[in-house]
Amino acid sequence: MTLSRTVVHLLQDRSRLKEHISATLAEHDRRNASRIQLDPDFNTTSAVLFLLGDVNCDSTRGEGPCLILNKRSALVKQPGDLCCPGGGIDSRIDPFVARLLLSPLSPLRRWPAWGHWQRRDKKGARQLALLLAASLREGLEEMRLNPFGVAFLGALPLQRLVMFKREIYPLVGWVGRQRRFFPNWEVADIIYIPLRTFLEPKRYARYQLDIETPAGNVPYQKEFACFLHQHNGKTEVLWGATFRITMIFLELVFRFKPPDPLLLPEVQGILKQSYFR
Repeated sequence: MTLSRTVVHLLQDRSRLKEHISATLAEHDRRNASRIQLDPDFNTTSAVLFLLGDVNCDSTRGEGPCLILNKRSALVKQPGDLCCPGGGIDSRIDPFVARLLLSPLSPLRRWPAWGHWQRRDKKGARQLALLLAASLREGLEEMRLNPFGVAFLGALPLQRLVMFKREIYPLVGWVGRQRRFFPNWEVADIIYIPLRTFLEPKRYARYQLDIETPAGNVPYQKEFACFLHQHNGKTEVLWGATFRITMIFLELVFRFKPPDPLLLPEVQGILKQSYFR
C-alpha cells in the first residue's frame, strides 16, 4: 500500500500532525456529543494514555513518530499483552491531581477543545480531568512518564473489555522531550511502534487463541484481528482492546482500515488460566 501524500506529510511534520490529531478528535467529539459517565465507585473504570511521541529510540531511529506501549509483566493479569499505560482511578489521589489539572498551565487547559467541554458539560469536564489525572499518575508509576511533558490531544471513544468487566477511557497524549522510560514491576518492556507501520496491510493477521478452561474441560478457540510487530528478534502481537483503540485512532486520523480478517494469515497463541488471575 502506498501512503497518500497527505499522510506522508503529516508523519514528517510533527506540529502539523499534533494539530491534525487534536482537531480530528475534537470534531468527532462534537459530532457525537460524547458524554462521560463514570461508575460512582470507579470499580470498573480505567483511564489509559494512547501515548505518541517522536522518541528516537535505537530501534525506531528515523522511522518517525511512534505509539508507545507497555508490555505487561508476568506479575500482573494478562501477562505479555501490549497495552497503553494507565489503570484504575485512585479515589484518594486522583481527585486532588484533577484539581491541579484545572490550573492555567496544565495539559488540559492548554488543550484547544477544553473551553468547549466546559461550556457543554461541566460535570463531564471535571470527569475528563479525573480520567487524565489517573492516566498520568499511572504513567508516572508504571514507566516514570513525566506528566509535565505530555501534551493532551483529545479523547477516543470508550472501549469495553470482552474478557473482564471493565470500561476503558483512552486519552491521546504526545510526549515532548522525554526519551527514556523506566518500567516498574508491572511492566516487562516498553515497546515503540512507528505509526507508519500501522498503515501497512502486510503487518496484520488473524490471532487464533487456544483458551484454557478450568481443569478437566476442553480448551476452546477464538479468533481476533491483530497487528504484528518485530521487536528484538521476537514477534509482538497487538490484539484485544488496545488493538481496537489503535484501529479507531487510525480510522479517525488517517482514514485507514485494516484488511478483512478473513483474508489475513493466521498466527497461533494460547491463553493459560494464569492469564485471568
